[in-house]
Amino acid sequence: MKMACSSLSVSVQFKAILLFVCSIHLVVSVSASAIEQTQTQTQREFDYFALALQWPGTYCQRTRYCCSSNACCRRPNAPTEFTIHGLWPDYNDGSWPACCTRSNFDEKLISTLHDDLEKYWPSLSCGSPSTCHGGKGSFWAHELFILMLLGMAEMGDIQWQWEKHGTCSFPVIRDEYNYFLTGLSVYFKYNVTQVLENAGYIPSNTEKYPLGGIVSAIENAFHATPLLVCSKGSVEELHLCFYKDFKPRDCVVGSRSLNDMVSSKRSCPLYVSLPAYVSLGLDGVKTTLSLDA
Repeated sequence: MKMACSSLSVSVQFKAILLFVCSIHLVVSVSASAIEQTQTQTQREFDYFALALQWPGTYCQRTRYCCSSNACCRRPNAPTEFTIHGLWPDYNDGSWPACCTRSNFDEKLISTLHDDLEKYWPSLSCGSPSTCHGGKGSFWAHELFILMLLGMAEMGDIQWQWEKHGTCSFPVIRDEYNYFLTGLSVYFKYNVTQVLENAGYIPSNTEKYPLGGIVSAIENAFHATPLLVCSKGSVEELHLCFYKDFKPRDCVVGSRSLNDMVSSKRSCPLYVSLPAYVSLGLDGVKTTLSLDA
């Protein structure tokens, strides 16, 4: 009888502990849900889109080692033109919304876009940024699935771009597939690399080009002023800005003048370079690539 009572006591204690753990889990889940709803509600609708393009010749100069996710290492198929960094919903005051909803990334939804994303929206690093909802992701997401699918490259930026920026593009863009399809479509329609090449601005490790000339070439082609980001005198990024109907607009941020924003704030000198792309290759051997390659 004493043993039976002891067993009963242990059973009751176990149930009490289990109930307590379940209660804590419920409280945490409800709290997390409330925080997420509050975060979504406090972020107002964005004002415009910025298509951020990155120049691989500048980005890849920082490459110190190679991995399959880094397009800088894909000799001889490395990028030789501006590639997409992201399609970002922004505010006119210079700030931006981020991580607007807990929309789970599903790589299967963009399976038909994988080839174009690998070529025109690649990762140019081996880093693994934190995701919106904790943990680590890579510039593209779900490495194992993509590696099995493509047999060559990880696709880390997709998860990050969708979670941080894509979820904030509502109501203009309502789902993951259309977010990436729209980014690619706008990139193809407004071909910055072709515009600059037609104006005589081609990759070179010796030439420097007038910043004003590059800006003017974009303005003449798209009737809107871009934003340039430079690193050590080289063009690192070029942003094109669009109204919500994807008609071009000037990239004006807050109350700062455009000239201050382009040359001073972004540290672009009066003459800038568009360095030719040098691929390390996965074997570590450097190979210079050009637009004609």
